[in-house]
Order: sequence, then C-alpha cells, then structure tokens
Amino acid sequence: MASRLLNKVAIVTGSSSGLGRAISLLYAKEGASVICTDLKPSANALVASEANAATHELIRKLGGRSVFVEADVSKAVDVDGVVTEAVKAFGRLDIDGRMVNNAGIALESRNPQPIHLTSESTWDTTLAVNAKSVFLGCKYATAQMLEQAPHESGDRGWIVNISSIKGLVGGPENSSYCASKGAVTSLTRQVALDYAKHRIHIKQQVDFAMWDISDTRTAIFEETTTHMTPLEVLEERHPFGGPGVPSDIAKIAVVLASEDASWVTGVNLPVDGGYTAR
Repeated sequence: MASRLLNKVAIVTGSSSGLGRAISLLYAKEGASVICTDLKPSANALVASEANAATHELIRKLGGRSVFVEADVSKAVDVDGVVTEAVKAFGRLDIDGRMVNNAGIALESRNPQPIHLTSESTWDTTLAVNAKSVFLGCKYATAQMLEQAPHESGDRGWIVNISSIKGLVGGPENSSYCASKGAVTSLTRQVALDYAKHRIHIKQQVDFAMWDISDTRTAIFEETTTHMTPLEVLEERHPFGGPGVPSDIAKIAVVLASEDASWVTGVNLPVDGGYTAR
C-alpha cells in the first residue's frame, strides 16, 4: 500500500465498474478505507472482465479496508445512509468521490434526439441521477465534514466530482446529458466557494469517454460507440489518437483527494488527453 491517502476514509459511488471501480482500487492502494456504493456490488454485464469479483472484495484481497453499501444516489435517504455507514465503519469521512460518469446515466446514448424530440421523462431521469446525485452527495458529505475534527493540515475534507466534457462542450443530440453535466460543473464551483473557509476542497475532473485495450470498458462508453459515435471516429477526433483508460482518471482522482492539491479548490480539470484544447 502507498500512503498519499493514508488514514483517510473515502466514499466512491458507482464503484462496481468502470471509473468508480478504478478509483476505488487506487484509493485503497494509496491507503484509504473505501466505502463502495452502487445499486449492486457486481459489475455491469456489459463489462465481462469486471464480473469476477466485487470491488470491495478485491480491495480486501489486496489487504485494504472496504465495505459495500447498496444505494440509489438519486435518493436522499440512501445518500445520507451511505455517509452514516462510512462513519459507523471507519469513524469519519474525508473523501467523497462522486462518480457521475459511472453512477450516472446517458439515456440518449442509445437513441440520440434533438431537444424538441426529447421526452420529459428522459430529462427528469437524467437530471435526477446525474445532477441531483451530486447535490445530495455534496450536501451530506459537507455536513459530516463540518462535524469532525480536521486533519493536522487543517483540512476537513475533499469532494471530487467526476463529470464529462459534455459539461464544457456540446454533443450531438444529447441535451439532457449535457445539461446534467453543466449543472455539476457550476455546482462544483459554488460549493467550493461556500466551504473554502471550512477547509473543505471541492473539485471536479472532466473526462472524455474511457476505453481500455484489455477490453475493460465502461458501460456508457459501450453505449456511445455502439449507438452514437464509432470508435474510429473518436480516435480521429482525439489529439492522442484515442480515448484514455480508467486509470488515467483514477490517478488524478488520487492527487485531487490528497494534500498534494492542498491549494486547489473549485477547479474543473479536463483529463481528456487534450480533447477540449481544440
């Protein structure tokens, strides 16, 4: 085990697969105790290579500390319950990782439509899971962080929201998804300003679609490349010749949750291989 997150307790939503799984494992490797939360402990069926073991079980096998808490991140009682379980299991909460790309949904990825054809139910469901979940996570995480003693550094906590480049740039016929990501971007800035005086860091990583040459793919990426934008088109658009792997996001998530980024808050950091630099 490494030590950048030693003695810290982290919640990671959407931990069963994709980005949430990668970040959970790396947080644990860096010394954090991890509360894994998702609708179920097993990975999405679209990601066959992740189905062998639940994330919290892998962490334990590696010598780390982790528990799984089932939760629907769009429901206040569930999100509050996850924070309560974190404190019950490990005594406090230091890091709240909102895996919006992972716990989130992209209903329009299977049937992309312009806004005049987008149904009200698609809008409501997408905003509830992708934006309301971040509001709830920030709400209950900050409440707990305010109640606990700070670390020796004076910091009380770190919230890392994982969003999408669709919160910074538009996408084809994807109105509700883009709106939900834009909401996360603005919310991150505002909460960071509100809680800076309490030494609670609020940061956002903005990623491009993830893929892995070993066939460890995120479920949303599979939907995107199957129904919206073929992989070869994404490769042509990308300065590095293709989207990154989940570990690219996980490594930066560790930095943003550590004291290496003690002078950083309110940032929206694109981890996209230069895609948004165009």
